[in-house]
Amino acid sequence: MKASHTLTVATLALAISGVVNASSHREAPFITANPKVDATDFYAFRSYEEGREDYVTLIANYNPLQDPYGGPNYFSLAADALYEMHIDNTGDGVEDLTFQFQVTNELGNDGSGLTLAIDGKDMAVPLKNIGAVTSSNSDSLNFKESYALTMVKGDRRTGSKHVVKNAATGSGSFAKPFDNVGEKTFGEQAYADYADSFIHEVTLTGCPVGSQSGRVFVGQRKDPFSVNLGEIFDLVNTNPLGSTDGEADDLADKNVTTFALEVPITCLTNDNDSGIIGSWITASLPQVRILDPSPKNLQADVSAGAWTQVSRLGMPLVNEVVIGLPDKNLFNASEPKDDTQFLDYVTSPTLPVLLNALFGVTAPTAEGRPDLVAAFLTGLEGVNANGSVGEMVRLNTSLPVTDKGDQHNLGVAAGDVAGFPNGRRPGDDVVDAEIRVAMGLLCHLDLGLCDPEDAPSGDLAYTDGVTQSAAQFDATFPYLITPIGGSSN
Repeated sequence: MKASHTLTVATLALAISGVVNASSHREAPFITANPKVDATDFYAFRSYEEGREDYVTLIANYNPLQDPYGGPNYFSLAADALYEMHIDNTGDGVEDLTFQFQVTNELGNDGSGLTLAIDGKDMAVPLKNIGAVTSSNSDSLNFKESYALTMVKGDRRTGSKHVVKNAATGSGSFAKPFDNVGEKTFGEQAYADYADSFIHEVTLTGCPVGSQSGRVFVGQRKDPFSVNLGEIFDLVNTNPLGSTDGEADDLADKNVTTFALEVPITCLTNDNDSGIIGSWITASLPQVRILDPSPKNLQADVSAGAWTQVSRLGMPLVNEVVIGLPDKNLFNASEPKDDTQFLDYVTSPTLPVLLNALFGVTAPTAEGRPDLVAAFLTGLEGVNANGSVGEMVRLNTSLPVTDKGDQHNLGVAAGDVAGFPNGRRPGDDVVDAEIRVAMGLLCHLDLGLCDPEDAPSGDLAYTDGVTQSAAQFDATFPYLITPIGGSSN
């Protein structure tokens, strides 16, 4: 590590520890009506599975607040959507690489649907499965999902497209597991093995020769985000200076749908000198949707027209607690290169003033909030600044990996340079971090951004009362743990 990196990381240690463990569940008015394309969390980090340190893992979660018992239809993905992961490796806030996922849904029995012979007639069954399911036998599934993965170099819509191949079959199609409906379907403790069979080795045909191997998984996982969601959005109905583990995690019984992709570092960075990449995720829908008055099979509408972005996520909690209500839908439709249109929300934030009204703490007075500009829009000098101005997750791939057992949930703030805000790992506790940064924590560090007197309450240990750590996750890809089953007996 360069000396400048060491110095900056040390001075950041106390600051970032409480900045941002955020997620993006139901964050904007329009997206609440379209949960299948609602991005909830995004992670980007150097892989810490043993022997995989030359890879970056990207994890995008969608479809929030899934109740495990949510049958009979459970939580399929949108077949008319385009789910995307974007990489900026040139520091201009524009994607240089995009990984596009498109899902296909079909009925069982090769698309015709499972039937039972009743009174001499073949009657379609009402359920998505009618018997036990294993990795080797899915004949009883009446609903199956698969997906195609494409790597786009250059502009996401006009760049060159490269089909990502299934290394085992040579095809461009990948199977997705059925949701964890319960133990009678999958057998006690068997869902983990079933889901693992859907981790696919891939050939990244658009990457340089020698950097084309990777892995992908798309399927249901236990929601990795931890927060006392109800109390936080009930005017912070908790003690913000209380114990860091004294509250209940409202997402402890929820699942999400995960897109996990592991890509060689050399493919993502394109050998740029800094090794820093910016990344974010989106979901788009066709611009025109017409309801079908006589829907057939799985289709109830007809979609057409240009892809229109309806969901966006980089750094956590930005749209929830930074962007004003009138502009939340616009933020979800925008790109990092255009984020100067939201600059006032960062330089004149409302959250500190609201906390002042609720708890009497003093809002920071630093003009233009250069601390928040660095945290949200430019990255931190000596750590992950990449020259662009735009909201995204910035990851310095040249900084070392920290093994799972040695990770600190406060990341850089605790001297763990592989953690938040240098990317984001599943175990990084970012809610506490973001609240503290919003209240001026960076002004209390020797960063030259602002002074302690600019943030009189900036050194307080704000917390939502729910702890997140690496111990809650697996040490191997895709890192997020097995989803909760719909029944246990």
